[in-house]
Amino acid sequence: MSRTRVFLEGLSFRGRHGVLPEERKLGGQFRVDIEMDIERTPRPRDRLSDTVDYRAAWNRARDIVERRRFKTLESLADALADAIMRLPRVRGARVKVTKLAPVLGGEARSAVEVTR
Repeated sequence: MSRTRVFLEGLSFRGRHGVLPEERKLGGQFRVDIEMDIERTPRPRDRLSDTVDYRAAWNRARDIVERRRFKTLESLADALADAIMRLPRVRGARVKVTKLAPVLGGEARSAVEVTR
């Protein structure tokens, strides 16, 4: 079996994550970048069953960011990485979560990256 890296970059979701009450009440925008190391057949036949379904990865990311709540970006990124690792054919994952407007003032952003 050969391996391939699949990237989903710049996924944008609204979530209610953070330590401060206003972050959890008002929510904010989060960017998610996912890299998946997938196992493929030696000669892919242009079939979805020979790779990973990008829609499934996107749906899992959306569900976690939009429907669950975490105080830390580390916990959010861990949950995303765990969900991606459960997809068929995924053998490794790197997930980066960026909080686009943290309550730090100015144009600051904060981000966490988790690798499995």
